[in-house]
Amino acid sequence: MKKIIINIVLAVVLTSAVSLVWQTQASEADPRQKLSELALHSERSAEHIARNQYRHPADTLHFFGLKPQMSVLEVWPGRGWYTEILAPYLKEQGQLTIAQFSHDDGTLKDERAKFWARLSAELSERIAAQQHYFGTVQQVEFEPPYFQPALAAEQFDMVLSFRNAHIWDERGHLSATLQALYDLIAPGGVLGLVEHRAATLSDTTSVAVEGYLDEAYVIAAAEQVGFELAERSEINANLRDTKDHPKGVYTLPPTLALGNYNRELYQAIGESDRMTLKFIKPANGR
Repeated sequence: MKKIIINIVLAVVLTSAVSLVWQTQASEADPRQKLSELALHSERSAEHIARNQYRHPADTLHFFGLKPQMSVLEVWPGRGWYTEILAPYLKEQGQLTIAQFSHDDGTLKDERAKFWARLSAELSERIAAQQHYFGTVQQVEFEPPYFQPALAAEQFDMVLSFRNAHIWDERGHLSATLQALYDLIAPGGVLGLVEHRAATLSDTTSVAVEGYLDEAYVIAAAEQVGFELAERSEINANLRDTKDHPKGVYTLPPTLALGNYNRELYQAIGESDRMTLKFIKPANGR
């Protein structure tokens, strides 16, 4: 009788182990499945889910090489569109840190800075209220190049920036900010960057209205601080975007800066044409 019980227990343990291995292999075989599920999760608003068609989050994060065990820094998450996917994906085995806009302590004068501060505060409140979904998300303030957070050098496996580089360039510190991010990434780690892409006229010229950047220029700026371009993707390309809009990229969704003027036209175009670039910090640093 005792032998039968032992055999049953062993069978159950073996079955559980085989099931775990199968689940792990299945997950590794298609890492995009979990990301796709999170992109459609009920914790996300219908408005955010509607943007999946333009931002292709599962394919984009898979392209960057995101793994659930990674330590990841998301820079300037805004309303948390990507945070809603990254945080639950990383919460069990990895760690997400978000580099927020500076909070408003009453001294901010610039209206845009105040707006960004409100976004940061709202996202922080939401993360705290929905910890069951987001898990523990580390948060720091990041205002390059004037204020750098107290983060350890080379602590992140991956740094992600979605549509921020044009702001850094507009303010004149694209290179300094890329250098700060380079220093935070571990050797062999990844910088994943998505940015509005300017119209290319030739190998040496482009037209960049408000909010757009030339792809070759962004690549050169990243390489100048030490990154190596590993791969580029057309996942977030949009051939309908003519890139000559009255208020630049902000004319298009989701901002629709012209209000009801030609609204149907700009909604039909969709969100901007975007470069998707994967950079590597060399294993030996520099």
